[in-house]
Amino acid sequence: MRCCIALLLLCSVAFAQDRPNVLWISSEDNGPDLGCYGSEVADTPNLDALAEAGVRYDRAWSNAPVCSAARTTIILGVHPQSIGAEHQRSRLPLPAPIVPFPRLLREAGYYCTNRQKTDYNLEDPGQVWDQSNGKAHWRGRDGEQPFFAVFNFTVSHESQVRKRPHTPVHDADSIPIPPQHPDAPEVRRDWAQYHDKITEMDAQAGRVLAQLEEDGLAENTIVLYWGDHGAGLPGFKRNAKNQGLHVPLLVRVPEKWRGHARSGEPGSADDRLVSFVDLAPTVLSLAGIAPPAWMHGRAFLGPHRADAPAFNFGHRGRMDERDDLVRTLTDGRFVYTRNFMPWLPLGQHVDYMFQTPTTRVWFERFGRGELDDVQAAFWEPRPAEELYDLESDPHETKNLASDPAHAARLEAMRDALRTRLLSIGDRSFIPEALLADRLDAPYRDVWVDAAWRASSGDAAEEGWLVTAADSVDPVVRTWALRGLAHLGSVARHRDAFEAGLEAAEPTVRIAAAEALIATGGDVAGTAPARAVLVTLADRKTAGFFPALDAWNAIDRLGPKMAADADQLAAIPGEVEDVPGHAKSYLPRLREHAMAELGK
Repeated sequence: MRCCIALLLLCSVAFAQDRPNVLWISSEDNGPDLGCYGSEVADTPNLDALAEAGVRYDRAWSNAPVCSAARTTIILGVHPQSIGAEHQRSRLPLPAPIVPFPRLLREAGYYCTNRQKTDYNLEDPGQVWDQSNGKAHWRGRDGEQPFFAVFNFTVSHESQVRKRPHTPVHDADSIPIPPQHPDAPEVRRDWAQYHDKITEMDAQAGRVLAQLEEDGLAENTIVLYWGDHGAGLPGFKRNAKNQGLHVPLLVRVPEKWRGHARSGEPGSADDRLVSFVDLAPTVLSLAGIAPPAWMHGRAFLGPHRADAPAFNFGHRGRMDERDDLVRTLTDGRFVYTRNFMPWLPLGQHVDYMFQTPTTRVWFERFGRGELDDVQAAFWEPRPAEELYDLESDPHETKNLASDPAHAARLEAMRDALRTRLLSIGDRSFIPEALLADRLDAPYRDVWVDAAWRASSGDAAEEGWLVTAADSVDPVVRTWALRGLAHLGSVARHRDAFEAGLEAAEPTVRIAAAEALIATGGDVAGTAPARAVLVTLADRKTAGFFPALDAWNAIDRLGPKMAADADQLAAIPGEVEDVPGHAKSYLPRLREHAMAELGK
């Protein structure tokens, strides 16, 4: 019996030594603003030392510019819009056979811990981790069991950049300000505090790395550090272009496991395109597990590493209470962005974002007409297409989409994006109010086609949109009405919009009502359309997502809804039966809309 136990222990030790440990260190709301990435104001000695001992990835992207969508991508290794789960704090079921990748690691004998953020856009996926709380640590494993450990630091989060009181360390007067932000004391203060918080985060990372050394595990542990998306300041976080998606990614592979690295000596840089969808297959590969076929990502380390992709892809959906739909890709130098709701500004009034002083002073100066064109663009409707050359324009201020010299590149990147949307079955083109009933339905390419045509602003699409406005598919019909309104064609096709008011699906009625009210004249003439929005604004009768859509329309219409202010004020704002952060979305939106109406 003793011999059997000894043999088992020896086998366990050999099994552990045959596979590396993997340590993830992640930080929130910071781009590659570290010394090792060339920042002249950064104070990040620990992460700089990690880069010196490992490889710095210069073309790493988060796939989403906000935490919950980014982490959903990470935990699954799939683009969440393929299952409809890109919208912030949505709660979607996981379709078979997709599972959170730590389950596959645990099945293979790894001890998996998370300290401690989850924040996935998913219904409760069951037990993902062996331990996930503020005390989770590799030290909780049994004996020599291999581990996968995640340490997430929130000190650099958006909420901490604006938290006061704070004693500044970095000199605000010497902090570089990006060209889209006005040079105001409030802006400088926020950016200085942002760099202070990155320094604090660096110290936290240093303590975890020191524990690894203390435990004698550094030579058997592959370390990855990454930030979850761009800086936690307006125009960076929530922006699905390079400024919101470019993240730091550092990887240290000890000598024992050097064969798992693609290339690169310690202290080198790698220009391979890498994004968060690649992290899950990479960790599985390091553990010797072949990534499952349903994963969209490509392993960039380990025995199952794959060729680099031609493009990184990014996405933006609903951000808190505000709807939006943006898709982006990059080849590492050029960034192509498609705005599927170009009639909306990037800087919609997201309540959480407006708690940051930079946001408020930026918006106030816009209202007073004190901004230049680059600074004002955040608050104005967007073009359908954007194209930027990061080599000559790292701040993405010069849109090359209409430049004939870049026409061929624009077309190629446009085609690559469209192909990707269709290949993954991007379900976020289905409005959220219609999504639950279509999660298991066969995917329809026409959903992407309708949104593509509707957002183009091309008068040549008017005939197609008119026909689609009578479609039996409410997704197509909603996009068609939005597209006709975007073209300014409401008066020419008023019958299509009035018919939309009688549709069964709320998204069709809302699209029709908003367009009729926005272009209508007297109060009496818009009464039927306004009645639709008032009715759907009551979530107790209409449901959560129709009410959210209706209040967004009401807020955009502003004074045109003044005749209904008393009725709207009587609609309850409290939401008790919606989980987590999402319960605050309707009250925030309602409060802002009613303030615009003087209520």
